[in-house]
Amino acid sequence: MIKECDKIRLKTGEIAKISEVLEEGVAYIVEVVRRSGGFSVTIDQIKHDDIQSVFVETEKPIAI
Repeated sequence: MIKECDKIRLKTGEIAKISEVLEEGVAYIVEVVRRSGGFSVTIDQIKHDDIQSVFVETEKPIAI
C-alpha cells in the first residue's frame, strides 16, 4: 500500500514524494525532483502504473 509521504521512483527514473493519495492503487499527486538544468520540483498527477518502486527507510544510530 502506498501512502502520503512515501518516497518513490517513477518508471522514468525520477524520484518523487507522494503528496496526496487520490485513489489507492489508481492515482496520486506527487512532488517530482527533476535534475535537467539544475534541480527543480514539480507537482504532477500520476497513475499507479507510473510507479516503479517504493523506497524503504531504515534508521541507523550515530555513535557518540
